Amino acid sequence: MSTQVAAATSQTESAWEAIHGAYDLQVHVAPDVIERRIDDVGLAEEFLARGLKGFVLKSHYFPTAERAKVVNRAVPGIEAFGAITLNHSIGGLNPVAVELAGRSGAKIVWMPTVDAANETAGRVDGPSTKLPFWAKIQRELAATGIAPPPLTVIDEGGNINQAARSCLELIARHDMILATGHLGRHEIFPLVRAAREMKLRKVLVTHAEFPSQNLSGQEQLELADMGAFIEHCFTTMHTGKAPWEVVLDSIRRVGPERCVLSTDLGQTINPPVSDGFAMFAQTLLDAGFSVEEIRRMGVTNPGDLIA
Repeated sequence: MSTQVAAATSQTESAWEAIHGAYDLQVHVAPDVIERRIDDVGLAEEFLARGLKGFVLKSHYFPTAERAKVVNRAVPGIEAFGAITLNHSIGGLNPVAVELAGRSGAKIVWMPTVDAANETAGRVDGPSTKLPFWAKIQRELAATGIAPPPLTVIDEGGNINQAARSCLELIARHDMILATGHLGRHEIFPLVRAAREMKLRKVLVTHAEFPSQNLSGQEQLELADMGAFIEHCFTTMHTGKAPWEVVLDSIRRVGPERCVLSTDLGQTINPPVSDGFAMFAQTLLDAGFSVEEIRRMGVTNPGDLIA
């Protein structure tokens, strides 16, 4: 029987050393339609003070490249990057939005998240307690008659549909990172396979242990062997959505050279982003990972992807 792993609640100097110069490829901060614990500029100032290098602004609803440019001017020394998520608020699998995101300097294109068929299944008529923040918004919209159909990247035969393929072509053209969002395993595998066939250079499997993905260590290894990086997010384990021992085992199986550490933080109920990153590093140190291995996952790999 394996010993249950608990997250570190305090951080050593080694933990902060491990994330010095780190990039967080997934943060949720204000301004947003969901309340956040800090805004863009505040996070940049926090990162600068703590020795972290940069972050990608993730919004489920709006492109963020313009916000990132303002942050970079307001807080010299920090690298903020924009992105876009292909939910209904920007037209779903919308090649116009992807093209303009690429022209504006966005670095990541997330496939559908809150509007993904895989994520929304069972939420329409399910219990209303303990809903994610974004699910409450969906219900409010549906109550007013705004309820577009859920989004998927595959057709009835399980192949990548034309809308998704058009988006992949533009992601490749602008050398952006394709991130799998909240798609299910039945979509992630054909998507990553298509990305490889279409010569996309940068593919990131989003928070592999999150419940709506819940990819096994073997599945993560197979995706990494297809050229994808595997993202592990602190908040997934911190909020009890997956046990720490699962992600630790997956990192060991896939190898730090093909993994990325992100926090997915910014929620009012969770720790500050930099503290969460350090807690992540400390938990890995306590589990036997070296400072060098953690830096590979938190500094080198995300830095190479975002370059």
